[in-house]
Amino acid sequence: MRPSRRQSDELRPVSLERGVVKYAEGSCFVKFGETHVLVTATLEDRLPPWLKGQGRGWITAEYGMLPRATLERTRREASAGKQSGRTVEIQRLIGRSLRAVVDLKALGERQITVDCDVIQADGGTRTASITGAWIALYDCIAWMKNRDMVQMDVLRDHIAAISCGVCGGVAVLDLDYAEDSQADTDANFVLTGTGNIVEIQATAEKTPFSEDQFAALLALARKGIAKLVDLQKMAVM
Repeated sequence: MRPSRRQSDELRPVSLERGVVKYAEGSCFVKFGETHVLVTATLEDRLPPWLKGQGRGWITAEYGMLPRATLERTRREASAGKQSGRTVEIQRLIGRSLRAVVDLKALGERQITVDCDVIQADGGTRTASITGAWIALYDCIAWMKNRDMVQMDVLRDHIAAISCGVCGGVAVLDLDYAEDSQADTDANFVLTGTGNIVEIQATAEKTPFSEDQFAALLALARKGIAKLVDLQKMAVM
């Protein structure tokens, strides 16, 4: 039995609340159980210098965790003077994931910055961020369409992410912190709405995992992400 008493293929309760920030072009408050992330999407008329004049836009992301998002207070990275390697890795993952489903030429020479602020962390903050970021990005692009700033379809597909792991020899879906901290294998899957793979991060924390175990994790991820995509579709209807 899992600590949360969920079945091995059962997601935590997931909610995607749109339009929660007054000034942002797109926003979403995403909850995966006790993991809560506020995501905003901001349209900017600027580009990285290396992209200027190429006739295409850019999607980038920033990620951060509030000091009391965790059991004990975590020092703000701004006060430390630099971001941690974990933070940099996660925000790059979010940016890559979103760009995989965006037609950057159709976006034009503009940048959309997606900010993911973890209010409460209980495992799976990066996967919740990516799933909620798609909603914020969708609304930002809809905001642009309503103002005739883009003509073509900019978003080509959904993107969502989920964690999976091997705990006590059993493959399970959507790990919370109690499982994540004790897992034999920890993996994050990022898939499109059509089921194509964008990124997989899988690590043997204790015992190396077999190809069969990896296949079981991927099967769980496909099932979980299909449900998340359905929730995204319901949210933007």
